[in-house]
Amino acid sequence: MAHYQRAGNIPAKRHTQHRDPGGNLYYEELMGEEGFSSDSSLLYHRHVPSAIVDARAWDLPDLATVANQPLLPRHLRLHELFGDQDWKSRDAVRDRRLVLGNADVRIAYVVAGEASPLYRNATGDECVYVESGGGTVETIFGDLEVGFGDYVIIPRATTHRWVPAGHEPLRLYVIEANSHIAPPKRYLSRYGQFLEHSPYCERDLRTPGDLRTVDAQDVEVYIKHRGDGPAGLAGTVHVLPDHPFDVVGWDGCLYPYAFNIADFEPITGRVHQPPPVHQVFEGTNFVVCNFVPRKVDYHPLSVPVPYYHSNVDSDEVMFYVGGDYEARKGSGINVGSISLHPGGYSHGPQPSAIEASLGAERFDELAVMVDTFRPLGLGEAGRACDDGKYAWTWAGRGPNT
Repeated sequence: MAHYQRAGNIPAKRHTQHRDPGGNLYYEELMGEEGFSSDSSLLYHRHVPSAIVDARAWDLPDLATVANQPLLPRHLRLHELFGDQDWKSRDAVRDRRLVLGNADVRIAYVVAGEASPLYRNATGDECVYVESGGGTVETIFGDLEVGFGDYVIIPRATTHRWVPAGHEPLRLYVIEANSHIAPPKRYLSRYGQFLEHSPYCERDLRTPGDLRTVDAQDVEVYIKHRGDGPAGLAGTVHVLPDHPFDVVGWDGCLYPYAFNIADFEPITGRVHQPPPVHQVFEGTNFVVCNFVPRKVDYHPLSVPVPYYHSNVDSDEVMFYVGGDYEARKGSGINVGSISLHPGGYSHGPQPSAIEASLGAERFDELAVMVDTFRPLGLGEAGRACDDGKYAWTWAGRGPNT
């Protein structure tokens, strides 16, 4: 996104000599998208950014998926995936568990309390939603302090690590793309500025703070990259002769940033508004939306809960993170739940929720939704936390009753 930033010590002109106080050249690195044809930043390193002294394979977590067949809506209970007692020994990178995925996007979940290793996702951008807890995302661009309700956008190939605050578990909902993730194009001018109708703007984005330079040798960086494993991925650990947090300055339009869901200004109307008004980010073949506390439809005959709708072109994944969910009353869904409504299946509110919603003036709900335009498969974590009965809740009985 074309929102120029600069930090630290950079030369007056790009691609010109830049030296430290002792006269030694800093090493300039261009980090850019789509070759040399899209957003980029220039970073100035104390050490050679290409230098490695060793490498070994990293066995990635289970990334295989199975088809959602027979085709069913599903209720996945994420809070059952990790025990309450062992969170302090897990980290936010190596202990992620795959919930759902396809060739465009993977949705994972992790509960962590230990600092992660340095990590670089070389396959696509990551959008990480902080469900609870807090900590620091340390990056080559500087640090981001993050907490409840933050989306953290981490561009492809950004070296970083997650450092939980430690006093409570850090619960992360991880959306990994095989593309870039950005604000919807309809929110932006042709030059990249947020337009007046956008539900958030540049003032709401938090960019990295002060740069840190770390002196250390033989430093490991875990890299997820293209390969011949499940989902076309593989893992490698590079050993660097010097710590990658050696950047003395950078500038450009490519960098990690945070955006809090509380800063999303909902768009409302006299009658029910369609899901695109809740959109917050987009990637190739998927979008991210959020549903926040808001005033609801104010036509005197309005029906505030969603109408039944058929996902002709997409699978809909809703992660419920706070508040009350009027449309799902009686289904078993609660905080920490995912509902998966696949393409080819018509879904909507529980029958009792429709009458119950009439006359409501406000919904107090908080949820993150991912709509994908190719079908999602179930990862090992998705299969492990499926309640097995959500599909029958509209009818009130299942196949064995």
